[in-house]
Amino acid sequence: MTSITRNLPWFVKDLGVSIVGEECYTSLVANLNVSDVKCLKYSLSKGLGIGIVMGGSIMKLPQVLLIAKARSARGLSLSSYVLETLAYAITLFYSMRNHFPFSTYGENLFLTQQNILITLLIVFYAPTHQRKSEAMLLSTVLVLIGLATLYLVPLSFLSFLQVSTLPLSLVSKVPQIRQNYRSKSTGQLSSFAVISQIVGCLARLYTTMTELDDPIVSAGFFLALVLNMVLGAQLWIYRNDRGLSSMPEPELKEIHVSNEFWSGVAGDRVAVTSPSSTMYHPMASTIQHTSRSSPPPAHH
Repeated sequence: MTSITRNLPWFVKDLGVSIVGEECYTSLVANLNVSDVKCLKYSLSKGLGIGIVMGGSIMKLPQVLLIAKARSARGLSLSSYVLETLAYAITLFYSMRNHFPFSTYGENLFLTQQNILITLLIVFYAPTHQRKSEAMLLSTVLVLIGLATLYLVPLSFLSFLQVSTLPLSLVSKVPQIRQNYRSKSTGQLSSFAVISQIVGCLARLYTTMTELDDPIVSAGFFLALVLNMVLGAQLWIYRNDRGLSSMPEPELKEIHVSNEFWSGVAGDRVAVTSPSSTMYHPMASTIQHTSRSSPPPAHH
């Protein structure tokens, strides 16, 4: 058998060497030495790393599709996604600028991009008095400034920021966990994304401890695993109430209601006592118009 494995085509050998290195390729593939525990663990880590990167490229897409299909980001915490995106971006630039193997952090590239898109969708679908175009422009500018800052800051300061991803990961999940608990529903939260993050954190813990000697990164993935498991438990507990929520969206701001709206309501014979110039969006949904079929009373 070794006569075959030692004479594989050059492109197969080059691919194997690029993944596991010359030493482990020779031991495991060329010589079929399956007792080489060190190379077996390293190869498993590399394989998991590649799988995580590939999985990360699609992990949040179901969440994007859920929001786009429902035209709503109900149940999703804007602050949670902003903080989570920041944590992903810091880890991405920290790993990239330290020249870590791409298989140890590559999913952060895709997750950062997808989280930015989800965050912008939350902003876009949040009913506020501010014009959507202005909110989107401001959000996009802030994202670009944040990414440029992470690329340009000194590496020593970036290392400090990487340490901050530990509490940042904790804080980023807490608003979503709290919102789920208060509303007794997970809203538009994607179960695929949460389960994928749990599996990804488990695999990433193994690859980080195998390939890197960086306890800061390992601790970050462990903390993320614990919090993602809490979200997974909430998905199970509230699985029958995903379409129902008695709590208003915490991210919604006040919206201004024009005088034309109130005059239209008055024309529909809805009794409104001293309306204010502003009202909360959930209240607006409770106004029920009466039928236009009956004429208004004559004025004397």
